[in-house]
Parts: sequence; C-alpha cells; structure tokens
Amino acid sequence: MSLIAKSPIYFGPFLVTPQVFYMTSLCFAVVNLKPLLPGHVLVSPIRSVPRVSDLTAEETAQLFLTVRRVGRMVERVYNASSLNIAIQDGIDAGQSVPHVHTHIIPRRRLDLDHRGGSDAIYEMMDGSEGNIAKRLWERMEARSRLPAVDNEAREARSDEEMLEEAQRLAVEMEKEPLE
Repeated sequence: MSLIAKSPIYFGPFLVTPQVFYMTSLCFAVVNLKPLLPGHVLVSPIRSVPRVSDLTAEETAQLFLTVRRVGRMVERVYNASSLNIAIQDGIDAGQSVPHVHTHIIPRRRLDLDHRGGSDAIYEMMDGSEGNIAKRLWERMEARSRLPAVDNEAREARSDEEMLEEAQRLAVEMEKEPLE
C-alpha cells in the first residue's frame, strides 16, 4: 500500500495504489508504468469517469489545480524547462483507459531531436508506446502466467521501481507550496 493512499486506488480497472505519490480529496497522481520520458506521471480524479465532461465542477477544478502543482514539482525534480500536459478525452482521441487522466511529461530543449523534434511526443502518446491499458492488462495477466516478452524499446518498470519513484516524488510534493 502506498504511504499516501489510505484505501485502494484504481485507475480504471487497475489497482495502482503503490504508484500513488500525491492525493487530494478528489484526485491522485501516479508514476507511469512505461513513461514516454523520465518523469512522465499521470493525474486522475479518484472517481472513475471516462470523459472530462463527466467530471463535477469541483473535480474539474481540483484536477487542474493538482496538475498545476504536480507539474511544478515534476519540472523542478526532472530539471525540465517545459511540460507537455495532455488529456486524451475519449477513445477516438487515443484514450486507452476509460478513466480521465492527465499526462504530465517534463521536457527539455532538443530532448526529442533524435525522434524528429519536440512534436514527436504526440505520435508517441498516440501510438503503441502511449497505450497504457495494453501494458496494464499485460501486467495483470503476467501475474497469473509466465511474463510475456515485450519487444518494444520502452520496457515496463517493476513494481519496486515504481514504488521507489512514488516514494521519492511524495517527498518532493511536500516541498511544493499550497496556494
């Protein structure tokens, strides 16, 4: 169980409690199983709803205030100069888990030049690299059978690696001022 969460936290159907590094009364932030770039995290409402339009006004406000606070911390900790903040709102927009979630991806100058420039992040999010649900389903299935071979360049992180990062980021979140 996460040091942050007092009860189980789900991202869609997936239990992510050990990955949680920050919580408010209505939102949580988690480290990513397969980050597109180091420091790529997600912020979601606790209530699992598929679309931004399904959020209450209070959930919407708290989601974006949480994104702002977590984004500041991620930018500081990962020594970034910018952030990509993205929501894929619905399956046709590339949403792979039907639970509203905001990607926060720290960026640096020329960090994706080897992939064609800074806009390559959108292709990465839309393609198989950004398919969070596929990776989470594979992990759930792997717990009941031998692990599958992942031939993609990005490898899924272990539970231990994600827990270590979540604990480190939880400490860093304590340094972020409340507004």
